[in-house]
Amino acid sequence: MPRTVERSAVAPSPAPAKPAPARLSGVAAMIGSGLSNQTGAAIGSLAFPVLGPLGVVAVRQYVAAVVLVVVGRPRLRAFTWPQWWPVLLLAVVFGTMNLTLYTAIDRIGLGLAVTLEFLGPLTVALAASRRRLDAGCALLAAAGVVELMRPRPSTDYAGLALGLVAACCWASYILLNRLVGQRVPGAQGAAAAACVSALTFLPIGIVVALRHPPTAGAVLCAVAAGVLSSAVPYLADLLTLRSVPAQTFGLFMSVNPVLAALAGQVVLAQRLGAPEWAAIAAVATANAVSLCGRSG
Repeated sequence: MPRTVERSAVAPSPAPAKPAPARLSGVAAMIGSGLSNQTGAAIGSLAFPVLGPLGVVAVRQYVAAVVLVVVGRPRLRAFTWPQWWPVLLLAVVFGTMNLTLYTAIDRIGLGLAVTLEFLGPLTVALAASRRRLDAGCALLAAAGVVELMRPRPSTDYAGLALGLVAACCWASYILLNRLVGQRVPGAQGAAAAACVSALTFLPIGIVVALRHPPTAGAVLCAVAAGVLSSAVPYLADLLTLRSVPAQTFGLFMSVNPVLAALAGQVVLAQRLGAPEWAAIAAVATANAVSLCGRSG
C-alpha cells in the first residue's frame, strides 16, 4: 500500500547530515512505518466480510481525521475561499483514493492493488522529465503493468481498474497537496481535508452499520487499520524526516509494493506467482531508479 494521503501533510525538505545513531533511528522508523502501513491495510481487509471496503474506509477516515486534527490544529474559521477550494478537492481525493484502493484490495489482493497505485507518484515524477533514464523507468513500469493486466481466466478487470483509479487519485493528491501547502500553513490544510472527508463518510458509516451490524472483531480490525496505516506511519514519518534525507525517504517508499505483497501473503494468505512478483519488482524498481537518478 502506498503512503496514505494523510502521511504527506508536511512536505519533506532535505535533512542535514546527522550522527550515526540518528540515521539508524531514522532507518528504523522508515522500516516500522512501511511495515505498519501495509500490515494495517492487511488487517483492515479482515473486516471486509462484515463491514465491506466502504465500512473499513469510513472508520479509517475517522481515525485519520482525529490524528491530523491533533497534529495540525487547523483554524477553519480563518480559511479563505482560495484556501478552502483546494482543501475541499483534497478531501474528495482523500476519500476516493482510500475507497478505490481498499475495494481493489478486496478484489485483486493487497500486493497487486498497491503496485498499481504506485503508478500515480511515478507518473507525476516522470511527467516533467526529459531524461533517457526516466524514459527507461517508464517503459519498465509499463512492462510490469502489462504483465499484471494481461488476460487470464481469473483476471478481475474491475479490480485492476480500481487500482488505476487509486493511482490517479494519488497523483492528484500530490499536485493538490503542493497547492494546499502553498496556501495553508503547516499541516492545517491536510487536517482540514481529513475532517471534511470524515464528515462525508459519517452518514456512510451509519448506513453501513445499520445494514450490516458490525461485530467487535470487525470494528477492532478497522480501527487497527486506521491506527497502523494512518497514525503510526504519520508520526513515524515526522521522526524520519528529521534524520533522513528526503531523497532516501522517497527511495524507501519504493519498496512498499513489495512490503504489501509480503503482508498480503503472511496476513491474508494471498499467494502470488512468479509473473506477479516480477511485475511488482518492475514497478518498484522503476520508482527507485527514477528517484535515485534524480539524486545524482
